[in-house]
Amino acid sequence: MRTYWNTNRGLRTLEKWEPNCWVQVTCPTQDDIDYLENTLHIPDYFLMDIADTDERARYEFDDGWILIILRIPYVKEVRSRTPYTTIPLGIILNKEVCITVCNFETNMMIDFVSYQQKRGLGFTDSVDMVFRLFLSSAVWYLKRLKQINLLIEKAKQHLDRNVNNVDLINLSRLQDSLTYFITSIRGNETLLSKLKFKLPVDELDADLIEDVNIEMSQARETTSIYANILDSTMDTYANIINNNTSGVMKMLTSISIILMFPTLIASLLGMNLVNGMENWAWGFPVALMLTVGITVAFVWYFKRKTWI
Repeated sequence: MRTYWNTNRGLRTLEKWEPNCWVQVTCPTQDDIDYLENTLHIPDYFLMDIADTDERARYEFDDGWILIILRIPYVKEVRSRTPYTTIPLGIILNKEVCITVCNFETNMMIDFVSYQQKRGLGFTDSVDMVFRLFLSSAVWYLKRLKQINLLIEKAKQHLDRNVNNVDLINLSRLQDSLTYFITSIRGNETLLSKLKFKLPVDELDADLIEDVNIEMSQARETTSIYANILDSTMDTYANIINNNTSGVMKMLTSISIILMFPTLIASLLGMNLVNGMENWAWGFPVALMLTVGITVAFVWYFKRKTWI
């Protein structure tokens, strides 16, 4: 999908490209790629780098072109090992060209356009738009972190019931997501600290950068806090599993001991040897009462110890 936006005094769609407009490319097709390369003369390796989902946050200058790759949060709609992850958002700038390319449709970009339309002020220039995208990414990291925190709190509420493999797998997936988040946020912070010296920044941009720094720091600290909470929850789950295993082993050991004595008495008195009870009329009842008595005594003892 390719959309042209007039960024003066709000966002308005255009029928075709005009100088200094914003070209938003989402999930580019081969036709979009051909248009960017042949009509707008975008270097082809810029698009290849953006298409790499593992591309780190960075910037690059080449013959008047500027490539900025920003890592933004993304939620996978299909069942995945990491439901919350990050993807690259490419920002390509030149004198009269401003293009964003993302190979996934994200809520962040939809919300970014909607918010800027409600704001009704547009962008002063492409640099202003770049830093507003940084700010939007930080805000959306915080939104996704709130969702992850709700899942962690839900998992903590289930600690009093039996823990199964599904619970542990879900927590492990959240742990992977937080790892991706904190790595991407740190990369974005490093990128921002470099760009504010490489791009032409005016006084308004400086204030915006300060806001972005605050939001980025908050997102990083929040991610670290949630990661620590998740580690603690995982440790609690592990301790509960160990405790449950210990309880099961106690119970099985108690049952084995209880069953051992009737078997031992039956084996000793049932051997084909002279023991004085083979011709005694009360031999079997005595052996039976002895077996029952010892079994009851051990059952009482293990119940007192809360092993069974």
